[in-house]
Parts: sequence; structure tokens; C-alpha cells
Amino acid sequence: NSEGEELSDTEDEYIPISEPTSSDDIDDDIDDIEETRPTNSSPDIDEDILGAPLLATDTDHTRGRGMSVNRGRGRRATKGIQRAEVDVIGEVGSILTGKDGTRWEVIEQDNSGAGRRGKQNILRESPGPTSLPKHQIVEGRVLSAFSLLIDDFIIKHIQKCTESEARTKLKCESWVISYEEIYAVIGIMFARGVLAKGQSVDHLWSKTWGPPFFRKTMSRDRFKEIMKFLRFDIRSTRSDRLKTDKFALVSQVWDRFIGNCIVSYRPNEDIAVDEQLFPTKTRCPFIQYIASKPDKFGIKFWLAVDVKSNYLLNGFPYLGKDVDRPTSQPLSEYVVLRLVEPYMGKGRNVTTDNFFTSVKLAEKLKAKNTSLVGTVNRARREIPQCVKQSREDRYKTHILKNKDSTLTVYQGKPSKNVLLLSTVHSTVGIGEGTKQIPETVSYYNSTKYSVDVVDQMARLYSTKARSRRWPVQVFYNILDLAAINAAILYREVTGQNIARRDFILQLAVELQQAFKNTNANDDSGDSDTDMEVDISTTTRKRKQCQIRNCKKNKTSEICYKCKLAVCGKCTSKVSKRFICNNCI
Repeated sequence: NSEGEELSDTEDEYIPISEPTSSDDIDDDIDDIEETRPTNSSPDIDEDILGAPLLATDTDHTRGRGMSVNRGRGRRATKGIQRAEVDVIGEVGSILTGKDGTRWEVIEQDNSGAGRRGKQNILRESPGPTSLPKHQIVEGRVLSAFSLLIDDFIIKHIQKCTESEARTKLKCESWVISYEEIYAVIGIMFARGVLAKGQSVDHLWSKTWGPPFFRKTMSRDRFKEIMKFLRFDIRSTRSDRLKTDKFALVSQVWDRFIGNCIVSYRPNEDIAVDEQLFPTKTRCPFIQYIASKPDKFGIKFWLAVDVKSNYLLNGFPYLGKDVDRPTSQPLSEYVVLRLVEPYMGKGRNVTTDNFFTSVKLAEKLKAKNTSLVGTVNRARREIPQCVKQSREDRYKTHILKNKDSTLTVYQGKPSKNVLLLSTVHSTVGIGEGTKQIPETVSYYNSTKYSVDVVDQMARLYSTKARSRRWPVQVFYNILDLAAINAAILYREVTGQNIARRDFILQLAVELQQAFKNTNANDDSGDSDTDMEVDISTTTRKRKQCQIRNCKKNKTSEICYKCKLAVCGKCTSKVSKRFICNNCI
């Protein structure tokens, strides 16, 4: 157990919740079970042909109830007949029908229109940072980018909740934590993720082994005390909020962070939708177990990421059954529509895997001027039976058409084909080379990976540390994602190609400096300290004042709190340091 926890006798209360299945997907699950039904290992039987319903004698043979050799040969012969009848898709112009009545027409391959997007798939707005980060981000101050995502509302909310928890536990109304002290704690978290990942707090503050950054920021005991009482909601109102929100212990911070991500960036043409499993084994009512993931246990988040920049656009946690989801709407369809809702109607494309992709989802997105590209689960009812069992020559492609949806059937392996649905490509061209990869497959391969890349980047310099409280673990994930987005915003606004590791270390230093400046003794007469403060809070170039409702006067000073350029009419001087009227 990597978290160092012990399993209790009440473990049954935290059994991972399986994803709810709508009534429309019952037949899909039956088909999936039939296709994966175990059988003998005879080389004469193709394992993917078992999608057809088994006879009663087949069931007895599968369970090992003593079927004779002759009966086994008869089964193989019967299967051979079935395969001869269904493994051919048909010639151009043939009509194929799925179980739900979806009609597909086999069409010709066409390289003439390859690579061209339809008129409805042309992006109608300029991608990149919005006007807010362009005005707020200051070159040389990475904290100005980070503050757009983890803003004053989040910091003050954490301050309020932490003080409330500490005063309740200690029964001391005088316990306080400052705004800048929370900044310093976050800076320590970032520095630990880069310099001493996985190390204990005692080692970080060790004079022999620990980096000096931690000792210079704050004392070890103070850091432990803050982490002990760190909270993201008020305990007295928690029970009422949990009745309607399972994520109530940290939902305000998460929702505010996602809202800041949405208003700060406009995505490019392609958006990838997938899941992220944040690894943790804390006691949590909605923890998930996914055997295919490296860590297997964790909290699952649905994420939408810009393919070109790897910027996190939208996301929400999976909490089990959602009362807001209509009972007739599948989970996969609900997730995609909710994630891409802020970006619909602008000509973008959404790339999904076979869990999400369906003809109904493609039609709903198409009605909102948004296209879809994704692999299709062969168990879905709209897929014709002959397509599921098709066995063609290797690297051969069939193209099927249903209204605005194009289904590509590509025989990538000798015993398995790939099904890919697209509303971007009205016609599909075939690539050159030995594998003759279709255009839709190449497009999918170039746009499917962004969520996995973001997850990999977050794990490389993660702030994650040992904790038994799942809201703290979620907060670690928020910080990791915020650092990725802040670095992207800073690069695109300033044009500086700063490495993410250097960005995080500089961010930690600026967070530390914000805390040290508030603790500095202004009347001490220490000329070195005052000189250092003046240098760090003064810009070399004259810029326009960045305070709202100002006439954009030129200035060379910046506010020592918000780090914005501020002119003389919008500032006050406090012991050789300038502070804007908004921060007073």
C-alpha cells in the first residue's frame, strides 16, 4: 500500500462504484459478453467469430460437460458455414443494417478530397489566450499567470475554511493564517514536486539533506500545522451540502478553477475527451478501480483538452450515479456533451475513444456545428453484424456511409479490424505505403492523445504527497493541472519558451517571496533588504497602467501584491513599496 494505510473491517462501504448503464446499452453489453465468451483453443476456430449466439450444445461444450469429438467437429463445420455467410461486407452500393435499424451504404474510396474539411468544420474564432490573460500576465512574473487560475477567490476561500477548522479543533479564536502564508504553502508543494518528490517533511527541513528553500520559506512545525487544518469547505454546513453534492468537500475550489480555465483560453480546432485516474487509496465513497491503469485505484476525472497546446479546457469528477443525467441518456454521451458545451457551434472537432463514440452522439454534435472522430465499439447496435465479423485481406479498407457519418473498416491485423466513425470526412482517402492507412485513422492517431499527455506531464512534477484525506488529494491534482495551464498561458502571451520545470521553480520562488515581503520589517533600516524589494517590485520598461478604469498612463512601477503595472494615480506607497488601490 503506497499510501501507508491499513484496510479496515468496514471496507465494503468503499467498494469501487461501477459505471451506471442505461437501458439503451443493455443489448450492447449482451453483445459484448457474447463476443468475449470463452471457448476451446482449437486453431480452426477464429475467436472473433463468436459474436453469433451459441447453440445449446455449444454452451455445454464451452462449460466442459463432455461433448464428444464428433460434436466438436460439427460445431467447427457449422461455424465455418456461418463465417462464409457473414464475413464479406459487400460491393460498392450494398446496404447493410445494424440491429437498431441503422442503414449503411458501402461507398467508394476517394483521394480527391482527402485532407479537406467541410464548410461546417471551419473554426470561426481566434484560438489562444483571451483578452484577460493578455492584460494580466506580466513578462518575468510567472505568478501573474498562475493567479489567473488559482485566483483570490480560491485563496481566500481556503483561508476562511482553514481558519474555521483550526479554531474549532483547537478551541482558539485567535488562530489565523494569512493570504500570503497559503501562497507560501503552495510554493513548498511545487518545490517538493520538483526537488524532493516523495520525501518526508522531516527530510525536507533537514539541514544535512534538505534543500535550503524549505527552511527559508517557513518553519517545519508551522507547515505541518497548516497541512493538518487545511480545508476547502466549512464543516458546519457540510452535511446539508453532501445531500445534493458528493463532491462538496472541495467542489467550490474545483468549480472555480475550471471556470477560470474556460474564460482564459479559446481552444484550437481539435478537442480530445478522455478520462484521468488520479492515483490515490484514501477512503473515498467514489474511488475507482481500473485494472488497465498503472495505479489501478484512484479518483476518476473526465477531461477535455486542446490537442494543439495540451491546455486543460474543462473537466469534472466521476461520482457514480448523476441525478442531473437523464435516465435515457447514456453516460458516454452525457460526458462528451457536458465537457464540450462551452465550445460548441464554432466548427470544432471532438476526438473520443470507443467508450464514447456512437452514431447518436455524432448526430447531436453535428446539429450543434461540431464534428466527431473516434473509434467505435463493435458491440454497439448500430454496427452491422457482417462488419463485426468481417475478415478481409490485411490493410484493406471499406467505407460505409450513414447520412453525415462515415464508418471506416480497416483490417489492421489479420484477425481484427478497426472501426472508426467520423463526421469530418465525407470521403476517405487511402494513404500510400505498405499499410495503406486510411485518412480517418491517421487523423484519429494525431488527435487522440492529449489527455494522456496532460496526465503524464502532471505526474512528472506532481505536488502529490501522502495524505489520508481525499479533498487534499484532489487539491494536489488541481495544482498540477493549474501549473500546466499557467505555463501554456505564460508562453503564448509573452512568447518566452520557458521549460515547465523552470516555470514551476520560478513560481515557487515568487510564491515564497510574496510571503517573505509581508513578513519583512519595513522600519528595520536594513538597506540590503529594502534594495532587494525595490528591485523585485520595479519594472525596467515603462508600461501602461493595468488597473481597471485607468486612462492607461505610462509607469515603471508594479504593485508588490498583484504584480500589475500601476501608475501614480492608482497606487499608494507603503514604506518604499507600491501597492495598487485594488490591493489596499
